[in-house]
Amino acid sequence: MEKSKQTSYTAQKIQVLKGLEGVRKRPAMYIGDTGSKGLHHLVYEAVDNSIDEALAGFCDSIDVTINKDNSILVSDNGRGIPIDIHPELGIPGVEVVMTTLHAGGKFDKDTYKVSGGLHGVGISVTNALSKWFKVTVNRNGKIHTQSYTLGKTEDKIKIIGDTTKTGTTVHFLPDDSIFSETEYEYDILANRMRELAFLNEGIKIHISDERSGKEETFQSEGGIKDFVNFLNKNKNSLHKDVIYFSGNKGSAEVSVSLQYTGEFRENLYSFVNNINTREGGTHLSGFRTALTRTVNDYIKKRKLSTTNLSGEDLKEGLTCIVSIKIPEPHFEGQTKTKLGNLEVKGIVDNITFTELSTFFEENPDIAKIICEKAILSSKARDAARKARDLTRRKSALESGNLPGKLADCQSRDPSKSEIFIVEGESAAGSSKQGRSREFQAILPLKGKILNVEKSRLNRILTNNEIITIISALGAGVAEEFDVSKLRYHKIVIMTDADVDGNHITTLLLTFFYRYMKPLVEGGYLYLATPPLYGVKYGKKTAYIYNEKGMKNYVESLGDVKLTIQRYKGLGEMNPIQLWKTTMDPENRIMKQIAIEDAIMADQLFTTLMGSEVEPRKEFIQSHAKEVKNLDI
Repeated sequence: MEKSKQTSYTAQKIQVLKGLEGVRKRPAMYIGDTGSKGLHHLVYEAVDNSIDEALAGFCDSIDVTINKDNSILVSDNGRGIPIDIHPELGIPGVEVVMTTLHAGGKFDKDTYKVSGGLHGVGISVTNALSKWFKVTVNRNGKIHTQSYTLGKTEDKIKIIGDTTKTGTTVHFLPDDSIFSETEYEYDILANRMRELAFLNEGIKIHISDERSGKEETFQSEGGIKDFVNFLNKNKNSLHKDVIYFSGNKGSAEVSVSLQYTGEFRENLYSFVNNINTREGGTHLSGFRTALTRTVNDYIKKRKLSTTNLSGEDLKEGLTCIVSIKIPEPHFEGQTKTKLGNLEVKGIVDNITFTELSTFFEENPDIAKIICEKAILSSKARDAARKARDLTRRKSALESGNLPGKLADCQSRDPSKSEIFIVEGESAAGSSKQGRSREFQAILPLKGKILNVEKSRLNRILTNNEIITIISALGAGVAEEFDVSKLRYHKIVIMTDADVDGNHITTLLLTFFYRYMKPLVEGGYLYLATPPLYGVKYGKKTAYIYNEKGMKNYVESLGDVKLTIQRYKGLGEMNPIQLWKTTMDPENRIMKQIAIEDAIMADQLFTTLMGSEVEPRKEFIQSHAKEVKNLDI
């Protein structure tokens, strides 16, 4: 190495980021991303401060407002953040909280026994990533305010009036130079506020949207028991009353609520200090172990079956909330949402086994229903295993272990390969001719696939179209699904933009979400967007993708002669047109399927594809005005 290059790295080159500059430079490290998820996370951090006050017993009301300019107002009636001078930093406590990472009362066990949020990173991150931020504190009979710009203090804290109230209000506008998306979605925020109200019984959370006039108040006296009732409102419950129990050991508090339904899937959510532990952890392991042991003990004692059930057998139809509160949670896993505290497993196991065993003895009718459901599930799982084995043997007989109808791509690098699942023979023919054979595979479907929402896996695996999809993707299905074996990292659903096409898309999305969920969570799944119109103007042809775009295009050209073709199906386009408009990475428009809220997604699939007719009817009636393309 040249000497000049060796000596160019000096202390002067070491960059020191002061205050919240590190957050602004690497925002994704603190909030996950700078898209919609990160944008909404700013609100969660503000609300978490208020929830911590509620957990400490000093707050029972929180207000969240989305303003017309997409700024956010969060207000509570807690004690108000301290405004006295910090002994070490020489600035008011509120300024320390708003401008310093890892600062706050939650590190003091006497102030907050338990707390949520990102381990003390908290609201300072919201301040750092806001164009402007203002805090108002009602405390000691006075109203105090302070303002910040891009995370930096604008002025000294000042008193603007007297008050008999206590509490904190923050008002902020996300920085559009950081976020790719700055428009808040009411439903995303409302669902999280509802969730927090269930997890913290008694607290009242009001959310309003000044843009649309929408508003809701969430308050639950039944806590997570009400949560399970909410999750099961469109499902057929096997026993009327929700099972609820709680207990504590040392400083750990455990609450569990569960109910079995006639569904074929599990619907379980676990929380630690209000944080959704999507990857599970020791608390979930403790619950599952105890549930399995309790049911097996009861079956053996009552001689209901000779089968020894596994944890998987008890998942079918289970709707459950496991919520624990502990002083110092240790998180691990890729997204830091997996609880790692080893002592928690034994605590949850012991409380669950003791309480559930007692419940079973006192409620033999409910216990028998649950046991019979699990025994039936065990038999169905055995049938599904045999069906999977048959599927594997069947696909092994075909060339290269791949379905014959698949037109595969030349690339064997999954990260560079994509597969189009195409409806109809003519569309499949055009896409096969128009594609880039190097990296694009085509898998044609014949008609509609089975509605998996109404079937067990063993029946699902008798459907030829589903077997074909499983074989083509190469990653298995259900609990055997392994995303690392996926043959394509872009899976594109390409159907006609009509009623039949939309139905097929919904059936496919239901299958992927229920039996290949990592595809959705990992961002592998896409919807193709074929054009709605082809417009010829002279020697030029423009492709328009929606009605609004068509109207704007026609108006921009004025009173000229146009030849307009409305595409009712993919098969109406020749291979060159299909490539140019829908498959060419340089020109195409594709929608990536993402799930912001698993609870909302589960309810949507249950409502639209489940066996209950009335909830589906209500959904259609309430959303009828939102329909964009209606075939009559």
